[in-house]
Amino acid sequence: MHIHILGICGTFMGGLAVLAKEAGHKVTGCDANVYPPMSTQLEAQGIELIQGFGPEQIALEPDLYVIGNVVSRGNPLIEEILNRALPYMSGPQWIGEHILRNKWVLAVAGTHGKTTTSAMLAWILEDAGYAPGFLIGGVPMNFGISARLSGAKQSDFFVIEADEYDTAFFDKRSKFVHYHAKTAVLNNLEYDHADIFPDIGAIETQFHHLVRTVPGVGRLIVNGDEASLARVIKRGCWSEKETFGASAGVDWTMREHPDGNFDVLLDGAVMGTVAWGLTGKHNRNNALAAIAAARSVGVVVGQACAALARFENVKRRMEVRGVVNGITVYDDFAHHPTAIATTVGGLRQKLGTGSATGGRILAVLEPRSNTMKLGAMKDALPGSLRDADLVFGFGSQQVLGWSLSDALAPMGKIAHSFDQLDFLVQAIVDAARPGDHILVMSNGGFGGVHQKLLGALAP
Repeated sequence: MHIHILGICGTFMGGLAVLAKEAGHKVTGCDANVYPPMSTQLEAQGIELIQGFGPEQIALEPDLYVIGNVVSRGNPLIEEILNRALPYMSGPQWIGEHILRNKWVLAVAGTHGKTTTSAMLAWILEDAGYAPGFLIGGVPMNFGISARLSGAKQSDFFVIEADEYDTAFFDKRSKFVHYHAKTAVLNNLEYDHADIFPDIGAIETQFHHLVRTVPGVGRLIVNGDEASLARVIKRGCWSEKETFGASAGVDWTMREHPDGNFDVLLDGAVMGTVAWGLTGKHNRNNALAAIAAARSVGVVVGQACAALARFENVKRRMEVRGVVNGITVYDDFAHHPTAIATTVGGLRQKLGTGSATGGRILAVLEPRSNTMKLGAMKDALPGSLRDADLVFGFGSQQVLGWSLSDALAPMGKIAHSFDQLDFLVQAIVDAARPGDHILVMSNGGFGGVHQKLLGALAP
C-alpha cells in the first residue's frame, strides 16, 4: 500500500511513517515545515518529503491519505481530497487498524509523564526479552529512536504514548480511543489543552472513553492520588484495576531512601528496589506505573526494578546539554505549570538548599503551548517556579496575548522577562556563576538557546 501522510513532520506522524515503512508500505508525506531533524530522520528511511500542502500532490495517486491533526479544513490538499472523494483516514485510526491489531497494547495516558513512563515501560520489556514495538513522543536514550515495529524478534507487545489530544479535523475524539489498549496506564489528569477542552470535565469524559475500550481481561493502572481519575473510574470500570501512589488503600507504593533510590511495595510488601539517578517524586511515580504495567504482561517486579537502574531517560527530560566553567545547562520539555514545578522541584531536591551547596537554579522558561498562549495557566507560573533562585522568561505580549512580565511580577526582583533572544542570553550569562544550574524549559526549539548559552558562557 502507498500511503501519503499529511503533517508528517510531527512527532506522532513521523513515528507513524517509520512504522509504516517497517511494515512494508510505500510512504510519502508533506508538511508546512520540512526541516531537520525530523526531515533527516525520515529521508534516511527512504521516505520522500514534500514541502507544503499543494493540491498537485494528488498526482502521487496513493492508495490512502493519512491525515494528522495539524491539518484543518481550508488546507488546499485536504479540500482537493474531499472534492475528489479520495480515501483518507486519521493517523491514530491507521495505527490502530494496521499496527496495533492483534498486539497486546500497553498505552500510557496522562497530562504529565506520558513520554517518560512509556520509555520506562518499553525499556523494562526490552530488558526482559519481550522486544516490544513502541511509538513514543520523544527519543528514549536506551533506544535512540522514537518508534519501531518490534525488536530483534517478532513481538506480541506494543507500548504507545496515549495522547488525549483530538484525532483529526473530522474526528474530535482523543487519539487514545483508537489504540485498543489491553493494559492502560492513567498516570494523572489535570486541565490542559485549553484550545480544545472547555474544562477538566470534558477531559475526564475522554479518559472514560479510553476506560470503556479496555477489555475485561485487560488491566488499568491508575494513579490513586488523583481525584479526577477517581471520578473517571466512578463512571464505570469493566477491567482489572490496580492503583499506585501514596494515598491510603492504594496497591503500589514506594519507600524513598535518602539517596533518591526507593523500595517498591505491593500491598505493603517490598517487591524490589530501584537504584537510579533520576530526580523527583514524579519520576518515582512514573516508575511505579511502568513496573505495575510490565507486571500485567508477566515481568517480575525485581527484574523491572533492575532494568530501571539502566534506564537512561528521554531526550529533553532533564537532558544535560553541556557544562561550561562549572555551569550546567539542562534542556527539559516542561511547559505546564505542574510539570514546571515538579521539574524545578526535583532539581532542587537533588541540589539541596542554601548558598553553601553552590547549587543555584536559574530557570529559563518559554511559555509557548496553546494552553499557555490562551492565558489559562499564566497565574500559576509564579508558584510553579518557587524553587528557582532566578527566573528568566521569554515571550512577547504580541505572541502570547498577555504580559509575561506582569505574570511573573509576584516573584519580585528574582524574575525577569524578555522578548528578544540575544538580550535573554546575555542576561543569563551575566547572572550565572560557577556551580549554577541553568534549567531551560520549553516544548519547542526555543531558538537554539541552549547552544547560544553554552557558546556565550565559554571563556
